[in-house]
Amino acid sequence: MQPRINPVRVAPEAYQAMEGLEKYVRSGSIEKPLLELVKMRASQLNGCAYCLDMHSKDARAAGETEQRLYMLDAWREAPMYSDRERAALAWTEAVTHISQGHAADDVYEQAKAQFNEKELIDLTMAIVAINAWNRLAISFRAPAGHYKPPKAS
Repeated sequence: MQPRINPVRVAPEAYQAMEGLEKYVRSGSIEKPLLELVKMRASQLNGCAYCLDMHSKDARAAGETEQRLYMLDAWREAPMYSDRERAALAWTEAVTHISQGHAADDVYEQAKAQFNEKELIDLTMAIVAINAWNRLAISFRAPAGHYKPPKAS
């Protein structure tokens, strides 16, 4: 698959705006390992190879296990996710597939039981951001497989 447009080069201001949202997400109240699971799950749902490559590597760099990454697509049946992670993954699916169920009340209540209001906003902003990144990467055919996670500081 050939890349189409490099949005960083063609529209740097748009990319900077997205980076602003990503900076907020990274500095928010949601723990990094959970953020990576959320980014992976949304990217699975959207079929974004570039983001799956990136966030699987970032998750491993943050200490995530191979088994939990392999089981993520079947998280409902897999015993290794906490109640907080399950709530975040269900909310990720609801927000990513917003046209199917409009973020159903039962899923919201599950998330609200695990996250305070600020955390729930931060989690939702993370889901909004990864969905936007997925759409950019898929639309412009960002090439997958070359991402290297930043060195731990």
